[in-house]
Amino acid sequence: FMLAWVLNKNGMSTKDVTVVNLEPDAAAQAFLAGQNDAAVTYEPFISAVRDKSDQGHILATTLDYPMVLDTVGCTPEFLKTNPDAAKALADSYFDALDLIKSDPQKSYETMGADVKQSAKEFEDSAKYLKWADRAENKQFFTKEFQDFSKTAGELLLQMGLIKEAPDVTTLADTSPVSN
Repeated sequence: FMLAWVLNKNGMSTKDVTVVNLEPDAAAQAFLAGQNDAAVTYEPFISAVRDKSDQGHILATTLDYPMVLDTVGCTPEFLKTNPDAAKALADSYFDALDLIKSDPQKSYETMGADVKQSAKEFEDSAKYLKWADRAENKQFFTKEFQDFSKTAGELLLQMGLIKEAPDVTTLADTSPVSN
């Protein structure tokens, strides 16, 4: 999806390239081994490319092309019957952001362990990550979400991953984040 997004923003499409799907770590390793001309991956795997600039260069990241890569979703039925739990789920993300600010070492240890990195390695990777805070999430979900979703739907149609674009006005209940 990120590849399609970046190509689209630069007047191209996935029809202009040969796409091979690999897991994020494998994509970075294949690129470094010279098995492909380009790769899309994410932290911490992109740091392997960053650390070997003689083998390749990072041309764009989600810092250059902001888009939603990680989301948490609940079924409409769950949201309807468990509004407090949905709000608590959203709030837990913001609590995690607060912990990153108040105790970065503990946070980097925890997050690094999940991706098999030391706290220091994760801290180095985290310099290239952007975690949207409550205000940024609220702005996105109250103002930008429909435009983003419309473009995303068009790209997913173009890629053949969906058969019809969803109605973006009914696509999601963003109230746990936007209220």
